[in-house]
Amino acid sequence: MTTPTTPLARVDLPYDPARPRPDWTIAAATATVLVLWASAFVAIRWVGDDLSPGALAFARQLVATVVLVGVAMWRRPPLPRGRSLVLVVVYGLLWFGGYTLVLNIAERHLDAGTAAMLVNIAPLIVAGVAGVLFKEGFPKPLIIGIGIAFVGVVLIAAGGVGAHSDPLGIALGLLAAVLYASGVLVQKVALRSTDALSATWVGCAVGAIALMPFLPALAGEVTHAPGTAVAAAVYLGVFPSAVAFLLWARVLQRGTAGATASATLAVPAIVVLLAWLLLGELPTLLGIVGGVLCLAGVAWSRRR
Repeated sequence: MTTPTTPLARVDLPYDPARPRPDWTIAAATATVLVLWASAFVAIRWVGDDLSPGALAFARQLVATVVLVGVAMWRRPPLPRGRSLVLVVVYGLLWFGGYTLVLNIAERHLDAGTAAMLVNIAPLIVAGVAGVLFKEGFPKPLIIGIGIAFVGVVLIAAGGVGAHSDPLGIALGLLAAVLYASGVLVQKVALRSTDALSATWVGCAVGAIALMPFLPALAGEVTHAPGTAVAAAVYLGVFPSAVAFLLWARVLQRGTAGATASATLAVPAIVVLLAWLLLGELPTLLGIVGGVLCLAGVAWSRRR
């Protein structure tokens, strides 16, 4: 005789940022971020000389702040305080303020693909610093994947896109990479004690405030700029900034800094494709091979 059993009751565990989420949600969010960030390089080039770098940077962060504040008013997440607030402010200055402005200036001297290649040296910086300071270590799949993707980046730089570049643009691209990497590292520490939405909207607002000296320039230029340039500025604020950075914060909160940042090594490959389709910046054979290696390296780095 057997004892009858009853089905086990479902237990809903409380939210825990450290608890793994289904891989497909993280993968989908990461892929969305990569495409949106890649499109930003093309949109900045699309604006061209219609809006100056400072005016475009301020417009982008202003639009993003409005969108994110609206989401925050709906969700009402707790505000960062104390040390967490300081970290969010620093990350906002580095990434939303400094990186956005420097990238806009750099793309006056570089084509979109080359700019993306230079900026995406940042994941290598993040992986190295996080491996030591954050004790994330150097997992073999991550190191091999970064190595493969870096070879792809080098091939893109060697001849994957047009030759429109100069020493100033290269220096600014490298500076943008340092600001990007610094922002990721500071953000990772901030997210240990800060809600992802709060960290994103407060950081974005800090960047907008830092860029306010360019408000007069924006006011003067926007009245004469074509509608396409204004639309591109709004697009940059809503999608590559508000949507992408919010998704990025959630992905970064649930993974290591090195592995998460390594995924962005695929961005140059996407940029080369988009620049080819939208700007007529034709990729070469090296660009195609480099793009494939970037994507393969990211896929390998995500292996468990």
